Amino acid sequence: MVHRRRAGAVAVAVAVLSAALIAQKKDDKKQDEWQRNELAAVQKMTDNMSTGAVAPNDLGLTWLREDFIKAQGNKEYVPFMVAIDPSKLPGGKMTLYWRVVSKDPAAAPPAPAPGKNDKKDDKDKKDKNARPEYAWEDVAYEVPVPPPAPGATGPVRLARAFSVPAGNYDVYIVAKEPTSQQKGAPPPKVAALKQTVTVPDFWNGELNTSSVILAQRMDPLPAPLTPQQQIDRPYVLGQTDIVPQLELKFSKKAELQPVFFVYNPKLDTANKPDVMIEYNFYTKPAGGAEKPFNHTSPQYYNAQTLPQFDAAAGHQVPGGLAIPLTSFPEGDYRLEIKVTDNISKKSLTRDVNFTVTAS
Repeated sequence: MVHRRRAGAVAVAVAVLSAALIAQKKDDKKQDEWQRNELAAVQKMTDNMSTGAVAPNDLGLTWLREDFIKAQGNKEYVPFMVAIDPSKLPGGKMTLYWRVVSKDPAAAPPAPAPGKNDKKDDKDKKDKNARPEYAWEDVAYEVPVPPPAPGATGPVRLARAFSVPAGNYDVYIVAKEPTSQQKGAPPPKVAALKQTVTVPDFWNGELNTSSVILAQRMDPLPAPLTPQQQIDRPYVLGQTDIVPQLELKFSKKAELQPVFFVYNPKLDTANKPDVMIEYNFYTKPAGGAEKPFNHTSPQYYNAQTLPQFDAAAGHQVPGGLAIPLTSFPEGDYRLEIKVTDNISKKSLTRDVNFTVTAS
């Protein structure tokens, strides 16, 4: 059985709820036989993939992106997106399973103390029958296939998340047409993939940022999501629903909206940061060297602009702005985001490449 356990919330300028960790409880009487069979099927397929079996892809499942945000307890929150072909699921629902497996060598277990291994043989027998524990594992039944965007055709996006410490991981995703309970029904369609991700360390005290997400849209919500809603919509941060822009092409009528957080700035004697963020744009002409195009006024995050900042409560420095692209000629650009910690005298840059089109 797979069930969920809250991993907690991240207290930031825009609060971030991490998705729930799961635990396995084989004695859960509430899970019906159909769900147990669904879970066994997707777990077996993932087990086979981990040993080198070729993954089926009846549903056009593809990996789109992952992002990294600081969570609690020395962990990072990793929302991710996949795409699926809705035409392959005429029933409009699926079983969705995701497993995260560490690729890093595990620390050797301590040697047993003298006289403590009298029942070692019995323990070994039990261990052979127990399922391994993973960095993350979760399953959702009868997940509705997301509707396509207005006027769009083709694959649709589906987002989920996990929370793990920094490190290297294999992420397994299985999407499965629900097994019909009618006799003579055809075998369900199944799709699976494996994606390797490297999760950065935001807990080492070094100046850093979350992933920079270019938002297609940012919709305010009237209230925070429930824990289940947050699992289904992992790109909701606090009461803001962020819709990431996947194809980095923007109309001149659009706005460029980078969204990110600054981590680990040094604090002054009043426990406030002193951070400056600059946004510099460069043109990237075909076949030529890039040239400065324009820049915005720096943003300052300090005791004056963040009077309520409380590092002990987990507050983080938010970055981002909305930049109209009306004055940008059509072409390719690089946005350089420069973050300077005025207390530690350290700085870093993040680059975002994008294209401006006529429409």
